[in-house]
Amino acid sequence: MTDPTQSVLVLGGTGKTGSRVTEKLAARGVRYLTAARTGAAVRFDWDDPTTYGPALVGVDRIYLVTPYLGTRDFAHRISRFLDMAADRAVRHVTYLSAHGIDQAPPEIPFRAAELDLMGREAFTHSILRPAWFNQNFSEGFLSPVDDVFALPAGNGLEAFVDVEDVASVAAATLADPDAHAAAQYTPTGPEAMTFSDAADIMAGVANRPITYHDVDRETWVRESIAAGLPADYASIMRLVTDDIASGRGTQPNDVVQTVTGVPPISFREYATRTKHAWMPTGNR
Repeated sequence: MTDPTQSVLVLGGTGKTGSRVTEKLAARGVRYLTAARTGAAVRFDWDDPTTYGPALVGVDRIYLVTPYLGTRDFAHRISRFLDMAADRAVRHVTYLSAHGIDQAPPEIPFRAAELDLMGREAFTHSILRPAWFNQNFSEGFLSPVDDVFALPAGNGLEAFVDVEDVASVAAATLADPDAHAAAQYTPTGPEAMTFSDAADIMAGVANRPITYHDVDRETWVRESIAAGLPADYASIMRLVTDDIASGRGTQPNDVVQTVTGVPPISFREYATRTKHAWMPTGNR
């Protein structure tokens, strides 16, 4: 059982997943403390280790998201923070990783953080490696520009998952850590589809000619790095887009239903709910 006087520290508490995790925790009656560089209950900055300790006061569980992708010594900073968490008697950490990271080399920071977490005995952990987010098409790098989005994923299938469902799974692990100790979950949506399928659904609900363009992977990686994507993350994007194009993308599973008791949100449900994001400004 969790201690009702203790809180969950939600790193990135104002971000895409963190803000939704707090909503799910609140619905469960779980106390939480948001942490971010600005706009949260407590200031937390991966670039400033003096913010680590104060953020850990009064918490016994942590929702861990990675530092800003341009942060140097990414894995080292996470390790230092986890050392402090162990000293403060934190009992559980839920880490938001990414699909396929368990197959990545140990020097990749995302995988290094997983291995660090799994090697600790001071607290339990849960690792989430979700499918690609639905919200990447409306709140992220796949938002259409001039009705087009491009990615080197070919005709590969992916079981896109809604961030609301990822947050619900995370909240479940944080509300009842004992039930999810050492769990490694891959939350997915209910069906696998190509990026062209996704574009067709988006176009249908928004009544716009939204299309997907497949592009050369190495050219796309080079251009992404030139545009400011950190090299470490570019390596991961090369890995995961190759997985999808090669037929190794996520396939639907029962994680969301099993962990939360609720069926996962379909891409069409998401698109219908979000269609205003792809409409002309004057029609929103």
